[in-house]
Amino acid sequence: MIDQLIEKIKKTKAPIVVGLDPMLEYVPKHIKTKAYARYGKTLEGAAEGIWQYNKKIIDAIYDLIPAVKPQIAMYEQFGIWGMQAYEKTISYCQKKGLIVIGDIKRGDIGSTSQAYATAHLGNVRIEDQEFSPFHEDFATVNPYLGIDGIKPFIDVCKKENKGLFILVKTSNPSSGDFQDQMLEDHRHLYELVGEKVAAWGMELMSGNYSDVGAVVGATYPEQGQALRKIMPKSYILVPGYGAQGGRGKDLIHFFNEDGLGAIVNSSRGIIAAYLQDSYSQYGPEHFEEASRAAVLAMISDINGALEAGI
Repeated sequence: MIDQLIEKIKKTKAPIVVGLDPMLEYVPKHIKTKAYARYGKTLEGAAEGIWQYNKKIIDAIYDLIPAVKPQIAMYEQFGIWGMQAYEKTISYCQKKGLIVIGDIKRGDIGSTSQAYATAHLGNVRIEDQEFSPFHEDFATVNPYLGIDGIKPFIDVCKKENKGLFILVKTSNPSSGDFQDQMLEDHRHLYELVGEKVAAWGMELMSGNYSDVGAVVGATYPEQGQALRKIMPKSYILVPGYGAQGGRGKDLIHFFNEDGLGAIVNSSRGIIAAYLQDSYSQYGPEHFEEASRAAVLAMISDINGALEAGI
């Protein structure tokens, strides 16, 4: 699967992924009003508003980017109707030719981990038929239960040609509470996890890169540089661009010398761009045009930094 993502990155010249992490307050009033008129001010009405909001943004940006990353919690909060909006969003993005990274951050063991892997990347057999419940192309996974939590995902990825991004060094301020802890051999815990990801990834190679990638936050460029060396064949998903402070000049060390090896995520900086002063001229009636402008600015920033080698 990583080879397909790389192909799309090369085609679009955009090493970015847009996080489809909608909050209800991001959705313009005219969309919510229409959704509520149909389904009431209910969980179903809210989920309909989220879906229509996503659809407009996808229509505006799909030709510019290789991938999207819907964050499942933003849909789960609206119950079963939110999960239906999640699946509709995935299906619509895939029909538009986009790679979908399901940001599910699952991490468990045994049959539970197997069920998560099946639900998001595999197929459920019901009697003599198989069904693919959420059918993402990649999923994010928490590694802190060890190989017992990872192996079921790797097994499904092998069978279905799917991929993973495993949490290694996350972008949140308190990530260091655990991830930065120093081990007896003078390595940080995140470095040990990075070594494990590199080893696990050797089972799933697609050309020069593995289908097992890593999540490393843009807010920690020095750690990113160290982890790039530890995981030379792992693609790095880099959250934290824009709203969390990351900029193109901070990110070049996440990439390899071939200009590949990383894909940078922006969520609210894109999907809620119309709420920023820089894009306020678009207004809520043209929020999707603001999102397109923000995507173009992000691509220019990252590619400019890579070309300059800052």
